[in-house]
Amino acid sequence: MKNAIRLLTTICLVVAALFGAALPVQAKVRVVTTLTDLADFTREVGKDLVDVRSLATGVEDTHGVPMKPSFVPVLNRADLVVLVGFDCEHAFLPALLEASKNPRIQVGHQGYVDCARNIVPVDVPKTTDHSGGDVHPYGNPHYMLDPVLAETAVKEICEALVAFDPKDRAVFERNRDTYLAELDTKIVAWREKMKPLKGLQFVSYHEHWPYFADRFGLRYVGTIELKPGIDPTPRHIEELISMMKADHVPLVVREPQFPEKVPRLIAEKAGAKLVTLPIMPGGVAQTDTYIEMMDYIVSTMVDAVGK
Repeated sequence: MKNAIRLLTTICLVVAALFGAALPVQAKVRVVTTLTDLADFTREVGKDLVDVRSLATGVEDTHGVPMKPSFVPVLNRADLVVLVGFDCEHAFLPALLEASKNPRIQVGHQGYVDCARNIVPVDVPKTTDHSGGDVHPYGNPHYMLDPVLAETAVKEICEALVAFDPKDRAVFERNRDTYLAELDTKIVAWREKMKPLKGLQFVSYHEHWPYFADRFGLRYVGTIELKPGIDPTPRHIEELISMMKADHVPLVVREPQFPEKVPRLIAEKAGAKLVTLPIMPGGVAQTDTYIEMMDYIVSTMVDAVGK
């Protein structure tokens, strides 16, 4: 009897092992994001259930990520493409989507995830005349530098993952809630750390910072660029320096996508501090995640003005 039971047990174990081996490994959701902050959010929500690729590495101009041939097959296989929206990616994404020949991720389809869907933009132009520079007809697209608005993007990504893979809804939503709780805690800490800078005036190279300034109570008073995407003229530089001296503007922000020479000159002549701040994860060393990037931005600004 014992031998029969042992034999039956052995048979059951073998069958179970064979059946288990025959089960296919669950395919991951293939997600392509335009920028690195979106890739970080997707990994936080999807964890082991997603395979994420960002077109940007963090050091590029968000409006001009180079269109590499290798992007096309990646997009061709993608289940979802996640973007900032507000025309931020207009210079590279539409052409890549067309070349991908992937119907799932075209505009208007389920796999096209526009994270700006529920964002109210600032700086919506009254005209789309491009004599005003690289005009964004739908408003300033750099809302991701406001961590409260970034949470909206996290929610959009979770919703898209659930729509594509509803059986794992509970996992995605649990991961989303865990990450948002962590981000909420960090937002409280960042606001507290930025309190001494309330009302601080600063200029930057490109108009990346209005949402950030609004969130943390700063005054964003100008850009080194003459107009979006248009390099400064000598006259504009002199006028900017004069304004900064008259208004005692203490800080110049240079994004790593732009050369340092002109921002440094302006800072020196205006008697201001110069800081280099990333606009997406990976823009400078040790900012691989969104939280690390925001930690870096807040600490760098506070340290610069406090010295």
